[in-house]
Amino acid sequence: MRRRISTFILVAIVGTAALIMLLPLLLTISHSFMSESEIAFNYSTDSDTLMQVKWIPDRVSLDQYRILLLERLPFLLMFWNSVALVVPIVLGQTAIATMAAYALSQFRFRGRDSIFLMYLITMLMPFQVTLVPNYLAMEWLGLLDSRASIVLPGIFSAFGVFLVRQFMIGIPRAYTEAAKMDGAGYGTIFFRIIVAMTRPGLAALFILVFVDYWNMVEQPIVFLHDAYKQPLSVFLSRVNADERGLAFAAAVLYMLPALFVFFYAENDLIQGIQLSGVKG
Repeated sequence: MRRRISTFILVAIVGTAALIMLLPLLLTISHSFMSESEIAFNYSTDSDTLMQVKWIPDRVSLDQYRILLLERLPFLLMFWNSVALVVPIVLGQTAIATMAAYALSQFRFRGRDSIFLMYLITMLMPFQVTLVPNYLAMEWLGLLDSRASIVLPGIFSAFGVFLVRQFMIGIPRAYTEAAKMDGAGYGTIFFRIIVAMTRPGLAALFILVFVDYWNMVEQPIVFLHDAYKQPLSVFLSRVNADERGLAFAAAVLYMLPALFVFFYAENDLIQGIQLSGVKG
């Protein structure tokens, strides 16, 4: 009986916390179907009118979505800018991290632990600490105001190496030793054994990197001076005060790719994070 009561209380607390965290998301979705006049009335700043938080629109309106998708060309342009920036970063970081993690986890050589320690130190640094050095490096290379100034630092991020390496060190050496005895080369071992057994970790890395760089704001603002080269995350921060309906609709459209990626590989994400933490 006590266990049931404890379980009920725990579920109630967790459910309440989850609902509280979902409220902003639900509010954004509901307001994206409200007209601009209704939103303005609900959130009036007049001293004689109290602000109202409405969850259900008086009249469902799709005007915001129509304007964004058909009339606001910068929105679609920045959406594809986000895709053009994030996809190379995700694919490149996954490839580089997999090869680096393979070397740091499966090979024994002098300085291996020191190299990995440098990765950890780099990963623990706040992003703002490396922003100025990256800017100076991109300026010296002549890559400012180009996609390469965002893509290159993202591809060589230390986080991916750390995550995949923690997963790979748990792979028993018996698999690789048996493959060597059968005459398999390093390439065959890497692709057919290591990569295949690291699939959950790679899926976790794919999702985490995608969400992280899909929501980036500081890098595009600093490295991309041309507004038409910036991603959609920057567009959301520049919506005017009289276009709050567009802001809600843009936020809904903006979160759809991240939600799709998350739900598509949710099981791999959970498994990859759990195993990478346990096997470290």
